[in-house]
Amino acid sequence: MKKLISFVIRYIPRPILQRVSPLAMKVLALSNQGTGVQCSVCQKEYKKFLPYGRIARENALCPNCLSLERHRLMWLFLKEKTDFFSAPLKVLHVAPEHCFIERFEALPNLEYITADIESPLAKVKMDVHDIPFPENSFDVVFCNHVLEHVDSDIKACQEFNRILKPNGWGILQSPVYDLPETLEDNSITDPAERERIFGQRDHVRKYGNDYAERLRKSGIQIEENKFVKELPQGIIQKYALPSKEIIFVCRKGN
Repeated sequence: MKKLISFVIRYIPRPILQRVSPLAMKVLALSNQGTGVQCSVCQKEYKKFLPYGRIARENALCPNCLSLERHRLMWLFLKEKTDFFSAPLKVLHVAPEHCFIERFEALPNLEYITADIESPLAKVKMDVHDIPFPENSFDVVFCNHVLEHVDSDIKACQEFNRILKPNGWGILQSPVYDLPETLEDNSITDPAERERIFGQRDHVRKYGNDYAERLRKSGIQIEENKFVKELPQGIIQKYALPSKEIIFVCRKGN
C-alpha cells in the first residue's frame, strides 16, 4: 500500500488525483472501519488512517474526507482559536483542500471564494503573483502548501497583504525543514534534481527555519503559533495530529 501511494502521488498529475481520489477512498474506507482514530473535520472513525506521502507516513489520510494531519490540526485551530465558524467573513482560499471546500461553502456566515491556477476544485482561475481582487477585499486568506511551488513567494505574500482588510488574517502553511535557512536555486530545473534537492519535482525551494522571517520581507505579519503544544496527548493521538506543526498565522502589515 505504501509503495502504491508513493508512486501515485509522485507521478499522477495533481488535477487528476483531485478528481479521482474521493472515489477510490470510498472503497478503502469500508475496509478500515473501527474506533482507533477520529477525523476532526468529518468526525468519521477508523481503525487507523491510511498511509500517505512520497515517503508514506502511517496513520495520515482520512479515507472519507481526505484530510491529512495538518488539515485536522487547522480545523481544531479554527474552532478553538478563531471566530471563523461564526463571524461574517469574506474568505479567499487558494488551492482549496478537498476536505474543507464543501464544509466551508456550507457555512452561512462566510462569503467563500476558492481560487487556483490549475486546480479543478477551485472556482476562480488565479495566479497568486497577480491576484484579481482589489486591496482590502478579504477578512481571511488561506494558502497552504503553495508557496514552495511559486516563482516568487515574496510577491505572492505582498499580494495577500494587499487584499487583506486592515484587521484581516490568514494561514500560510508550507513544508518547513530543520535547516538554518531556506534552500533556493533557480538554476535547478530538472524535475528529478528538484526532487532530490527540494523534496518534490514541482517544488522550487525547500523552506528552513527562516520561513516566517522570509515571508515578513513582503510586509505581511507572520505569527508562529504552536497551538498543537497546548493540546493533551490524548487529543493528538485521537485525531492523529502532527505533534511538531507550527501554524503560520498571517495578518495585514503596514
